Formats: sequence, structure tokens, C-alpha cells
Amino acid sequence: MTSIAGLPDFLLYLGTAVGLTGLYLAVYTLATAHNELALIRRDVAAASVALGGSLIGFTLPLAVAIYNARSVLDCLVWGLVALVVQIAVYWLVRLVLPDLSRRIEEDRIAAAVLLGAASLAGGVLNAASMTY
Repeated sequence: MTSIAGLPDFLLYLGTAVGLTGLYLAVYTLATAHNELALIRRDVAAASVALGGSLIGFTLPLAVAIYNARSVLDCLVWGLVALVVQIAVYWLVRLVLPDLSRRIEEDRIAAAVLLGAASLAGGVLNAASMTY
């Protein structure tokens, strides 16, 4: 049964990743000035685009952290770094577009695409920088 010998480690890292992703979504939705989930429930596509880009921007460096981690603690620390980077990206985009949340609430897709693209770019750069 060597094919499943790594199952405990797999489950440990997967559980860690799911927990970090849940934490990320909670922190991100509190950090933004708009309520993404309420907007998505109302079928506001801009909220979905922005949150989706942000989620990918977070999970990409998280995947790299898992791949390079020497321990679960390593994974946790670098996952938290990825979280901080994504929150910083949101605030940087808000500096450029101070009315970002209003635009997303009004389903103005251009602002959401910019935020999603910036989040993805931040995630790619974050992931590439994780060369520990």
C-alpha cells in the first residue's frame, strides 16, 4: 500500500490549505467596503469577478507555499504572507479607484476586472517570489 503512504501528509496540507482559504475569504470580505457574498447572491457579476480574481490570486501562492514547505508551519507562515499581499493589492487598487466598492456594487464590470487582474498579478508575483 505504498501508493497511499503519503495520505496523512496530503490530508494535513489539504486541511491547512482549506483552513487558510476560509480565513482568507473571511478577512478579505471584512477588509472590503462592500459585501461580496450579498452582492453575488443578488447576481452582481462584478462582485463575482473581483472576488474570483482575488481568490485565485491567493490560492496560487498558497499552492507554491505547499509545494515548497518544509513543514506545516512553513505553509502556514507563507499562506499568511499571501493573505497580507492580497489585502494590500485590494487597498492599492482602492487608492487608484477610491470609489471601487461603489462601482462593484453598481455592477460596473471594468472596476471588478481591474481588481481581479491586479489580484491575479499580485498572486503570480507573490508565488514567483516564494523561492525559499
